[in-house]
Amino acid sequence: MDKRLDIHETYEFGGPLGVLGIMTFFPVLMYYLWICLWFYDGKLVHPTSTEDIKPFLLRMWNHICQDASPNLYAWKVYTGNFVFQLLLAQILPGYQQEGLPVPSLGYKTLMYNCNALSSLYVTLVTSATLHYFHIFRLTEIIDNYGHLMSVAMIYGFTVSLVTYLFAVMTGTQIRMSGNFLYDYFMGACLNPRIGKVDLKMWAEVRIPWVIVFFLAVSGGCKQYEQYGYVTPNMAFMILATGLYLNACGKGEECIPQTWDMYHEKWGFLVIFWNFAGVPFSYVYSVVYMASHDPSTYRFSTLTYVMMYSTLLTAYYIWDTAMAQKSRFKMQTQGITTFRKTFPQLPGCVVKNPTYIETAHGNRLLTSGWWAYSRKPASFFSKLFNYVADWTMSFMWGAIVGTTSIIPYFYSVFFIVVLIHRCGRDFERCSIKYGKDWERYCAVVKYKFIPGIY
Repeated sequence: MDKRLDIHETYEFGGPLGVLGIMTFFPVLMYYLWICLWFYDGKLVHPTSTEDIKPFLLRMWNHICQDASPNLYAWKVYTGNFVFQLLLAQILPGYQQEGLPVPSLGYKTLMYNCNALSSLYVTLVTSATLHYFHIFRLTEIIDNYGHLMSVAMIYGFTVSLVTYLFAVMTGTQIRMSGNFLYDYFMGACLNPRIGKVDLKMWAEVRIPWVIVFFLAVSGGCKQYEQYGYVTPNMAFMILATGLYLNACGKGEECIPQTWDMYHEKWGFLVIFWNFAGVPFSYVYSVVYMASHDPSTYRFSTLTYVMMYSTLLTAYYIWDTAMAQKSRFKMQTQGITTFRKTFPQLPGCVVKNPTYIETAHGNRLLTSGWWAYSRKPASFFSKLFNYVADWTMSFMWGAIVGTTSIIPYFYSVFFIVVLIHRCGRDFERCSIKYGKDWERYCAVVKYKFIPGIY
């Protein structure tokens, strides 16, 4: 069954034409939504007549060329962060975590140097120092959103191509279809590394969420310079993105236990979304707040209390759910001592867990959060987040109310991806575990939302 999972059998995402459409459509959509937010008051502008189509497209193109050109500032900032994060990953000490046995490597386990948390602290101190001494002003990041987004897209396309060609030239490609477009999109290599840095895990944590957080911080800095204060809405986004980023660092040792690490290839699907998609389409609420007067999205005190409470509750479920499953997997490997980082939340380890033993040799957890839903949450898994994560994504849009529909893109996009990911996961588990998967589904009845789906 494991061998079958490492062989290309069917096309996903609509095959070569489907992935070509995705690679074309999403960059265009990202430009369009940003232009609507920044220049058209958050409204979804469109041609009003057939005669207006050409002028409309020309206006859009001019915005991209003038306001989103890959200028020198954007190259310096994006490349500087890219190189800085890679350097920190190489030189800083970290927690050594053994990954799961990789079938395509003859069930060899790889070691991962988990130093994202120390990298985060160094990044915070460095950025604060540069900002304080006016060497690099954080306020400028949000003002150069379009320019940075263009550079990020170029990085996404280029790194995907370089990684693909390197895998083919070195004979390390796996699960290939034979179609260039499709293999470029899905990826050719499984575990690319530079020195002791696993690029797939590094790119999942260090690039997207660092940018997301600093975009929110930049929005806060801009508000403070303009109005002399930071709105509760912007503070909400700084807290929300900060929690997410810190979670990536404090729970990084859980990532090697995920499907993403030992099965998902590193191609355009993952690379582009980590380098450009996540950081420049998840925080549209920050873009809106940075370009609009605070009076347009002010709430009552009770509303703020409810929103902050919902965020923190969803975060607790999201954090502890995958911690339970990841540490359960570690226990099956004989690992009983777990890393302690801040904040260490109660309930992150299931005591005396129940599970289903499979003929494959794996154990499927049926206690803790995982007794209620097969996918109650997911922990910093790029495109693949579930109930608690989706709730947080919805709150990221709701923090600006109904002023614009665009900040809700993150949560709407996630619903679509989430359903698709569930299907992919369950199909692979059905192949891998056979009758044991049916036994598991009989015990844990709901795929996603307990009592509903």
